[in-house]
Amino acid sequence: MGRHGWGSGAWRWRLTALLGVTVTALALVVTLLNTLPGSGAGTDGTSRNGDRVHGTPTTTPDADTAEVGWGFTHTQDSADEGDSAATDRVRQRIEDAGGLPQNQHIMGWGADNPEPVPGRYDFEDLDRRVDFMRASGSTPVITLCCAPDWMKGGEAGVGNTDWSKAALETAPDPAHFEDYAALAATVAKRYPDVRHFIVWNEFKGFWNEAKARWDHEGYTRLYNLVYRALKKVDPGIMVGGPYLVMDSVDARSADASATFKGAWGAMDQRVLDAFDYWNRNKAGADFVVVDGSSYTNDDELLPDEFAATDKFTAVSRWVRQRTGNLPLWWAEYYVEPADSRDEREGWAENRRVAVQAAGMIALARGGTTSAFYWNPENAKGTDCAGCLWTPTAGSGGGRKLPMFDLVSRFGRSFPPGTAYTTVSVAADDVPNVRVLATDRTILVVNILDRGISAKIDGKRFDMRAYEVKWLSR
Repeated sequence: MGRHGWGSGAWRWRLTALLGVTVTALALVVTLLNTLPGSGAGTDGTSRNGDRVHGTPTTTPDADTAEVGWGFTHTQDSADEGDSAATDRVRQRIEDAGGLPQNQHIMGWGADNPEPVPGRYDFEDLDRRVDFMRASGSTPVITLCCAPDWMKGGEAGVGNTDWSKAALETAPDPAHFEDYAALAATVAKRYPDVRHFIVWNEFKGFWNEAKARWDHEGYTRLYNLVYRALKKVDPGIMVGGPYLVMDSVDARSADASATFKGAWGAMDQRVLDAFDYWNRNKAGADFVVVDGSSYTNDDELLPDEFAATDKFTAVSRWVRQRTGNLPLWWAEYYVEPADSRDEREGWAENRRVAVQAAGMIALARGGTTSAFYWNPENAKGTDCAGCLWTPTAGSGGGRKLPMFDLVSRFGRSFPPGTAYTTVSVAADDVPNVRVLATDRTILVVNILDRGISAKIDGKRFDMRAYEVKWLSR
């Protein structure tokens, strides 16, 4: 989904050049070096000690629960790198907010190839991201995606990783599913304070072209192997999947579900079939993970950008009913269609925040207890549409943006286990606002591009266009 920023940062790797020798001698030297631990062109910067505990594990806020709350996912550029003043500013801001659950993939989206050669590991980037999560007092989550090249028909060796999108989004070959499960176990041993693992990302590489449907059998086999490997490391580790994109289509589409539809469109029946297969055949799950957008595959916001978020409520309820009310996570959720560059910069920030708030309200109403905002931090500059903070490249960076206030306050106000209540809304205001409330807090969103006077919970107040307002009771 959306703006994934899947680049690797592979420029950091050092390449060993052996010049001035014959081709035969070069091949001999490379072969020799590749057989020596910790040296050689193919293993430069790697270690055999991938499962050695890194750093100082911390006691995370949600170590013993499958519900972690509302947080964000790190992408290619994030606050673990940059000017120290800027990165410290973000870290402190997150810590002051009580710690936001943070998700990081093991390969791509800011992390280099974790196992470029079988049995030899490079966790430098992942170490740094985990350190940042720890330092900001947050619950760390790891998504087990994607796979080293040698597991999917590519070439092993440092510097040989193919970082093209097509290569990164290739699933491991079935013959290497057990190797991938072993890598997952290595990651779990390295970070014993990471108690929550998501298996794979959006069924990447699991499309069955011949049958024009998802290869849910292949994904479920991989999932089960990873699940068992993680539980063998520690039965207390919590594992979830299938991280399937809950696509919706025009109700007239040949792929549309005949029964699961609304004003927002119809669910893609192939997605529902894939989910049901995983749900019936999974080895187990401590929580269930999906992602998706409020708009259809054709980028249609039906009937408009706010009403389209009702899809999140409908899908959340459907998933919880199917899984016997397992804790529900949305690994990603999108309300603004991307442009041809896969960027989302077409809306004014107040509109973007308002629709996001409506989307989060819709998720909560459906029973979602944990969700991760995909944080699209830019590498540099001062503008960053939809970001949580300004780029951290310079000393003045790392300053919070409106989306940070929304995500962090939503997480504090509506944590897992929240008991939601109803509040009175004047009849004339019902079409103009979205509301979520507890006995202490009310979140109100003006969904109109103009100011209104609203009466909520017996009190009348003015709201600016697309304003998101927090009230205390």
